[in-house]
Amino acid sequence: LAILPAASMALSIPPLRGNSRFFLDTADVREWEALLPLGIFHGVTTNPVLLQRAGIACTVDECHRLAQTAFSLGANEFMAQAWGGDTDALVESGLALRAPDPARIVVKVPVTAEGTAAAARLISAGTRVCLTACYGR
Repeated sequence: LAILPAASMALSIPPLRGNSRFFLDTADVREWEALLPLGIFHGVTTNPVLLQRAGIACTVDECHRLAQTAFSLGANEFMAQAWGGDTDALVESGLALRAPDPARIVVKVPVTAEGTAAAARLISAGTRVCLTACYGR
């Protein structure tokens, strides 16, 4: 645990969030427009279900468009969930999702056997990964 002087903390951590990183969990751009300017949200996270609820096609191109919109509104990170029925498909969609901005696009993968294997491969390929819970129906 490193203890940083207050002066250095002020330079790297937004004062409204402290050490926390809050994300808007929605694909509704109107919510981003209302909430990102408040300065407390680090970014946006979405997934195929949220895309569907917002009436947005779950495609790589739509996710890229959304990422650009989020960044233009002040998001520091955009998380998009990979999709596919097996490890190879998750890796393929994950690599495609992060392609335009690997430093700021984080690929979410479900914590399943296939998702965990895909996460390892994506990380080896230089992809930022977030493991996400998955729920049965």
